[in-house]
Amino acid sequence: MKSVILTNEQGQSLGKSEIIEAHTEGGKLHKAFSVFIFTPDHQKLLIQRRASVKMLFPGFWANTCCSHPKEKFDIEIEASDRLKEECGFRAGVEAVDSFIYKADDPEGRGTEYEYDTVLVGTADESIELNPDPSEIMDMKWIEIDELEKDLEENPDLYAPWFPLALQIILDAR
Repeated sequence: MKSVILTNEQGQSLGKSEIIEAHTEGGKLHKAFSVFIFTPDHQKLLIQRRASVKMLFPGFWANTCCSHPKEKFDIEIEASDRLKEECGFRAGVEAVDSFIYKADDPEGRGTEYEYDTVLVGTADESIELNPDPSEIMDMKWIEIDELEKDLEENPDLYAPWFPLALQIILDAR
């Protein structure tokens, strides 16, 4: 069984929980990370549409890659490794900030309640993508201006953590 690291609101580890248990019955606060890969000029972002088999928020658009750290390595190493597993390429990433959010899946399948560390990296648009179909149904590069407009006009198409994490990055510029 997969597990996640439970945490307090300061990001201090409090032990582990089975992943399904952490995402049901209102959720348990646990560590997560969200990776954002931009073009080198930072004008475009690589986003993914979550696979239809995902337990929570299937088919929603989100940032490049998301997962739960295992604390075997530095979170930047874990995030880079997960990027390779999920998207098919590796890129260096740097942690920007962390935030807490809680969101119930619209179909009632569970709850995301995460202490989410936001990481940023860059890659060229020509990079070969090889998304894991159990994680991702589609990927695309999108201009930041176009993305911000679509987030405003169609918020229900996007995972709830995505605009929160994106704003942290945009504010840090």
